Amino acid sequence: MEFLFRRVAVDGQSMMPTYLPGERLTAIRRWRPVRVGDVVVVRDPRDPGRWLLKRCVGRKGSQLDLRGDNAGVSTDSRDFGLVPSRDVVWIVPRSQA
Repeated sequence: MEFLFRRVAVDGQSMMPTYLPGERLTAIRRWRPVRVGDVVVVRDPRDPGRWLLKRCVGRKGSQLDLRGDNAGVSTDSRDFGLVPSRDVVWIVPRSQA
């Protein structure tokens, strides 16, 4: 079933207060372009074996600015730069945000 859905466990505090550490979410395989405001699951550009949960806060062409909701503890586009939109595999439905 992971072809369409993926269970994601929130690890760390970067998405607080929206999501709490240990919270479990269901992400859906990306079927449309990522929009500003979407929460996405993407491979860490620095470590492809690690997944990140981030919010898209801006677009520059096909590049996305991904940030954590808790800026003080988040590793995000401020650290690793913009991410190609094609790298986003999963979107968390807004009903969970």
